[in-house]
Amino acid sequence: MDLNDTSDYQRCFACGQQNPFSLKLVFREENATVVSDFLPREEHQGFPGVIHGGIIATVMDEALNRASVFATQPTWTMTGRLEIRYRRAVPYGPLLRVRASLTSQRGRMVQASGKLMLADDEQVIFAEAQGTFMAPSSAVLDAVMKDYPAMRTFFTEV
Repeated sequence: MDLNDTSDYQRCFACGQQNPFSLKLVFREENATVVSDFLPREEHQGFPGVIHGGIIATVMDEALNRASVFATQPTWTMTGRLEIRYRRAVPYGPLLRVRASLTSQRGRMVQASGKLMLADDEQVIFAEAQGTFMAPSSAVLDAVMKDYPAMRTFFTEV
């Protein structure tokens, strides 16, 4: 199962490899858990030496969303609700790791949870998140992806 968009789009702010402003997250699967390592850049700071909370929210949102591929009917989803508990300031400098997993599924709705931590010491947790995600209808996918047929295929053949 490919967790990374290799289609003709790749412009996502979180994971788009063709977007110069992207966080360029790359995901992998470890025991039905979505994992990505992330090295924040200087421009991701809010306060000096501290990564902006919006960047953290983006990383958490993208990872939790990816966990939907582990549903009984694997799918890509859109965020319905995202709750984040920031446990401590995220420092600029060290490599970070996000882990997310599916917690429940009901129809087109899935719920996931995850944590952002130091890659070198996963006991150092910076943020925890839980969210609800919905699989878009075929009509929505058709409208959004009409100019990107390879993206449509990638997102519907999980």
